[in-house]
Amino acid sequence: MSGYLTTHILDTARGCPAEGIRIELYRVSGNSHKKIAETVTNDDGRTDAPILPADSFETGTYELIFYAGAYLRNTGQVSEDILFLDQVPIRFGMDDPDAHYHVPLLLSPFGYSTYRGS
Repeated sequence: MSGYLTTHILDTARGCPAEGIRIELYRVSGNSHKKIAETVTNDDGRTDAPILPADSFETGTYELIFYAGAYLRNTGQVSEDILFLDQVPIRFGMDDPDAHYHVPLLLSPFGYSTYRGS
């Protein structure tokens, strides 16, 4: 298999990449979640390497969890104890063993979106 997975985060409220957000990747099977990777975004809002590189790639269902709360507090966008968005989970499937999957997060304090990028 030569597929792999990348991600990045853009702060749409500030119009810039979101640096320093912790991301965890889980493989999902039924009710079972197995953590397979953890990383932090760099100054370009990206990870320094694919979060799931080709040598570890398997088709299946996955979940990315973006720990956005600390970033939103650190950038002064929120100050509440209870945040509207703290952890943002995105569950998705990858069925092509040779594809590059890119799952970005477009983030603001009160909303987010994602898509299959390139």
